[in-house]
Amino acid sequence: MRTPTVLAVAALALAGLTACSSTESGSGGTTEATAAGDGKIAVAATDTECKVAKSELAAGTSTFSITNNGSKVTEFYVYAAGDRIMGEVENIVPGLTRDVVMELPAGMYETACKPGMTGKGIRGPLKVSGESKPLTSDAKLAEAVASYKRYIKSQSDTLLGKTKEFTEAVKAGEVDKAKELYPVARTYWERIEPVAEVFGDLDPAIDARENDVADGEEWTGFHRLEKDLWVKKDVKGDGPIADKLMTDVTTIVEKSAALELSPVQLANGAKGLLDEVATGKITGEEDRYSHTDLWDFDANLQGSKAAVQALRPVLEERDPDLVKTLDAKFADAEGTLGAHRSGDGWKLHTELSKDDLRALSDAINALAEPISKVASVVAR
Repeated sequence: MRTPTVLAVAALALAGLTACSSTESGSGGTTEATAAGDGKIAVAATDTECKVAKSELAAGTSTFSITNNGSKVTEFYVYAAGDRIMGEVENIVPGLTRDVVMELPAGMYETACKPGMTGKGIRGPLKVSGESKPLTSDAKLAEAVASYKRYIKSQSDTLLGKTKEFTEAVKAGEVDKAKELYPVARTYWERIEPVAEVFGDLDPAIDARENDVADGEEWTGFHRLEKDLWVKKDVKGDGPIADKLMTDVTTIVEKSAALELSPVQLANGAKGLLDEVATGKITGEEDRYSHTDLWDFDANLQGSKAAVQALRPVLEERDPDLVKTLDAKFADAEGTLGAHRSGDGWKLHTELSKDDLRALSDAINALAEPISKVASVVAR
């Protein structure tokens, strides 16, 4: 869930970040969804429609190609029962086409476009039938998923401990201590977010910004407490918000431990974390009150790298040149970010110049391009 206005600007500036292609919009555009000749499932999104070329698919991997013919930034999701996210692509600005690979076993699903990136979206049924050999029937892909889940487990365990320290400081009214703990706790949250985002109801409760929240709904989570700590400088009365955050984090950690992952989810998650850097951390939108965005930036970068490293044996076998490129681009991005270290942490976003931010943006763009190829390699 991301703020539409800020993201529209960021996504337009950084459209090269993802595996996508620009298309004409306006009078020459089309709202008709047709099955692409390359086997991709075309999705034509407008501000009022979400036309998916096929409502029935064979089980296995599929690529959805979403074109935004509307005037608002949009998102595309495929949901399983209970709004569990099987795959998603965010920040599709008007006139842009973006692809996402998903592995869908037989079952009933819903597709959804979200113009303005809010609400439950414009939904339609999707039936997947038949049998397919799961990607994890490949021993190396199965080990990749197992390796990544071990990483998620280690990060989740620390997330629980650090969130408890943070929320206890809030409840005790220890503002300075809570400020110190806030970016540390969020580091572990950001590293597991590709898995956490699968649970669409819990993620916004934990991580929504103020203007992500619909009218009449309560704003909770990290950023609600962030605002009170840095703007109000008073967390009296925030005990229930802190308790809810701890409960929600505990729930999402438990759910994540039981989640069955597809290897393409690792690849999509690696790319998604970089998208978050480009649309939140670079702009300063993510931690707009504390300006601790670089803690999140580093966490996203390391989380992305962990997902790619889990897939490394498969990538080395199938596309060794891609692995070499990824290694070089990760090193470049880490080096560029590392220039902004400050003690055991990071400089505040407000301390970076426009040139600093441009260099970081360029490094992420350069890394995102090869990462956008990982899902298709995994799905071969």
